[in-house]
Amino acid sequence: MADKPTIVLVHGFWGGAAHWAEVIVELRKRGYDKLRAVENPLTSLADDAERTRKMVKQVDGPVVLVGHSYGGAVITEAGDLPNVTALVYIAAFAPDAGESPGQISQEHPPAAFENIAPDSDGYLWVEPDRFHESFAQDLTEDEALVMAVTQKAPLASTFGDTVTEPAWRVKPCWYQVSTEDRMIHPDNERRMAQRMNPRKVIELDASHASLASRPAEVCDLIELAVQGTAA
Repeated sequence: MADKPTIVLVHGFWGGAAHWAEVIVELRKRGYDKLRAVENPLTSLADDAERTRKMVKQVDGPVVLVGHSYGGAVITEAGDLPNVTALVYIAAFAPDAGESPGQISQEHPPAAFENIAPDSDGYLWVEPDRFHESFAQDLTEDEALVMAVTQKAPLASTFGDTVTEPAWRVKPCWYQVSTEDRMIHPDNERRMAQRMNPRKVIELDASHASLASRPAEVCDLIELAVQGTAA
């Protein structure tokens, strides 16, 4: 497997690296043994991009960066490193220069926008009793319960952090749209995908949590990125 890149997985808001569990298992079954998953602090885009850059810089060889949700903004900001060969967006934000996830969300508010609530410390949470219907309606109640209880809340200010130089303008890209997404409006996903001129766009009849509910199709797209940028 020496000729295969390292796949670095970047989670989004309200989750951690473990949100990639099903994708990790599926990729390993397909022969990818160089897998890493970033655990971002979700304190600012700058902090999260720097954490991701540090992991990428530790890799000796090519890297395929995969971002889910807000993780798409992170790989957009951090994906310009020379050993990054491809960017894969999974129901993700892909801001342009000067854009923020919050600005994009306000253009087409997602269905579950009202189910996000701040706490007294400045963190934003998906209301636990509405997590299933908001984030992961195509998972079981038990799976969604675990996600709801273990959710990792971002600082509210992170929503307003803007991208500087978008890596998707200079790196090959792939994009997966979730047509039943209630956390990012599907039309926003389509718009972001279209303007980055990706090598491939796929649409899945899936929730925001497509990385958990449709791991095989997500891995198919990641493999296309691997194959499309192989030396």
